[in-house]
Amino acid sequence: MKNRRTFIKYLATGWVGFGTLSCSNLFAKQSNEQDKKVYKKTHFGMIFDQNKCVGCTDCEKACKKVNLVPKDQMRLYVEDKTDPNNKAEKRYVRVSCQQCVDAPCVKVCPTKACHKDTLTGITTTNMDDCIACKYCIVACPYDVRFINKETKSAESCNFCLDTNLKNGLEPACVEACKYDALVFGDLNDEEAHISKLLKVKDSVRMRPECGTNPSLRYIPVVKLGV
Repeated sequence: MKNRRTFIKYLATGWVGFGTLSCSNLFAKQSNEQDKKVYKKTHFGMIFDQNKCVGCTDCEKACKKVNLVPKDQMRLYVEDKTDPNNKAEKRYVRVSCQQCVDAPCVKVCPTKACHKDTLTGITTTNMDDCIACKYCIVACPYDVRFINKETKSAESCNFCLDTNLKNGLEPACVEACKYDALVFGDLNDEEAHISKLLKVKDSVRMRPECGTNPSLRYIPVVKLGV
């Protein structure tokens, strides 16, 4: 809980600081013998824009439905961090897996159940190999992993790798957001909307001192009147 409070504290104090993604090609091969172009490895990421989130929690509901998350458990949730003394400036925070490039959960998993998907680079868990030792939960500096009560396997947000992405769709939360507060795409694709957006918007990664290099970026709230 201490880690989660620290995570939220950064965002609550204001230190929160797609071209169209062709989802039908997410799982396409990145090489062609007749094409001599050099392709960069895929690196999927997401942006959460505090300025656009209204706290409707549609993303939470969509995530639970698409990924069959048990009742009372969540892969992601939106927390209301509005200052009670200034309710005119609403402020919400997405709390979920940060999809770290240098993921501690992957490093400590004794069975390699928690791993980087070879095709997409997304951190995910093979429930058949998970022994629920909770090492990954302890290692996560963002306190966002949990043991699924039904599968008895550790899990967290994996950008809907086994569900929406597999079916050529964007993550459920992105599809559900009516306010464009979430942007998903390949950070290694300079023409992707997410890459272009990060070039013109100030954004931050959470707890950079941990050296995990998160793939979830936050665009900080812009104070009214500024």
